[in-house]
Amino acid sequence: MTAPVPVQFVGAGPGAADLLTLRAARLLAEADLVLYPGTYLDPDVLAHCGPAARLVDTQDLDLDAITAHLVASARAGERVVRLTSGDPSLYSALHEQTRRLDAAAVAWAVTPGVPAYAAATALVGHELTVPHVAQSVVLTRTRARSTPMGEGESLTDFAATGATLVLHLAVTRTRELMAELAPVLGADCPVVVVHRASQPEELVLRGTVGSIADRVEEAGLRQAAVILVGRALSASRDGGESFLYSAERERRR
Repeated sequence: MTAPVPVQFVGAGPGAADLLTLRAARLLAEADLVLYPGTYLDPDVLAHCGPAARLVDTQDLDLDAITAHLVASARAGERVVRLTSGDPSLYSALHEQTRRLDAAAVAWAVTPGVPAYAAATALVGHELTVPHVAQSVVLTRTRARSTPMGEGESLTDFAATGATLVLHLAVTRTRELMAELAPVLGADCPVVVVHRASQPEELVLRGTVGSIADRVEEAGLRQAAVILVGRALSASRDGGESFLYSAERERRR
C-alpha cells in the first residue's frame, strides 16, 4: 500500500460545511493537525475534523510560521491538512508554501475545492459565459497593499476583451475600480457583488458599474467578497444559444 502523503493542501470551498468534496471531508477526518484560514472559513467546516485533531488558525501567522507547523508535524509522522479558502489554485499561497516544503524534503499533495466565484455565480443563478455575449472569464485581483500585478495585466486591458471579469480581494476599492472600468464597459454594465457566498452571512448586491460602489459602501463590505462584472450578468438574459445543443447541429451516431 502506498504511504499517505504527509501534507495535504485542501480546498475548503466557499465556506459552507457541505460544499467540501468527499475527499476533503475524509482527509479532515483523518488529520492529526489542521491549519485553517479563520478569516474566511465558516467554523462549521471544522466539524469534519476528528475529535483529537489539533486546530491552528493561520490568520495571524506568516508563511514561515505556517511552514514550521507543516514541516514539524510531517517529520513527526503526523497527517497534516492545510485548508485554503475556495480552491488552492487561486490566491492560496500554494506556490510559496510548497516551495518551502520541497526545500525541506516534505511530500505534499493538493485536493481541489469549490472556488468562491463558482459559489457566488451559483447563488445569483447566472452563467459567466453566454453565447454571443461573453465566452471568456478573467479571474483577477487588483493591487492595493499586495503583490504588484504583472506587466500587461491591467484591469482595463482585460475589460476591453469583453470577457466576464471576476475580481477577488478587491471590494475595498470598488469605487476606484468602477471608475477605471466605466470608460471601457459603460456605466450601465451589470455588476454583482457577493459577500461570503454559501455562509450564513451571505449577501448579494446587484447594480451596475455606475451604481455598485454606493451599495458596497452602504453595506460596509471590507473583505470576503467577489465582484462579478460583465454583460453576461444582465437581468434580461440577452444572448444567443449554444451551437453544441442546437437542433441544427449534425450529431454522430
